[in-house]
Amino acid sequence: MSRSTPKWNLITETNPKSPISEGYRMLRTNIEYSAIDQSMQIIMVTSSKPNEGKSTTSANIAVAFAQSNKRVLLIDADMRKPTQHHIFGKSNRIGLTTALFQQKELSDVVQMTNTDNLWFIPAGPTPPNPSELLSSRRMAALLEATKKTYDVIVIDTPPILFVTDAQIVAAQSDGVVLVVDSGKVKKDIAAKAKASLDHVKAKLIGVVLNNVNRKHSDSYYYYYGEKSEA
Repeated sequence: MSRSTPKWNLITETNPKSPISEGYRMLRTNIEYSAIDQSMQIIMVTSSKPNEGKSTTSANIAVAFAQSNKRVLLIDADMRKPTQHHIFGKSNRIGLTTALFQQKELSDVVQMTNTDNLWFIPAGPTPPNPSELLSSRRMAALLEATKKTYDVIVIDTPPILFVTDAQIVAAQSDGVVLVVDSGKVKKDIAAKAKASLDHVKAKLIGVVLNNVNRKHSDSYYYYYGEKSEA
């Protein structure tokens, strides 16, 4: 896919003084202090169902970390329905799949963004076997390589209840943020999403409650802590 025009608002970049941007900075701080004795370098973001705002949340979390002078890499690991290249207005012609198939070096698929300290790997062309690629030794090696260069790696994955991709990445991550659309997702569905993370012994570090106030649908409200029931 050729370079695209941004369709979503990166509010942390375009309006950093807004209450929503402040909410993302609070989320960043909570992530940093969620495990004082454990590294939180690789942070995965997922949801239970599609269209809950996980990709927008991933992008804004990445920008928030970059604004705190951290070297940040955002990886779009949602190979089935990639979104991050739309958000950042970048090409998806090469990306994560290209690197995992060893058609390009890691340095060749990393793109700069308009945000200082923030780099980006798009998903790349859709492969026939996303789960196998994400569970491969090449993926593990890629993450190890990125840890040497970046302070924070944020990974956007597919909804956890639809395919196994998110569980695979969660097992390789230091912590997981679950995005929940409070107006659409029922408690039992959110509980199943949490159970799927527990199954692979992933560390659920917080839940983002999205669209709590339906009169202001762009508002984000955050619940953070070890108890993560939505």
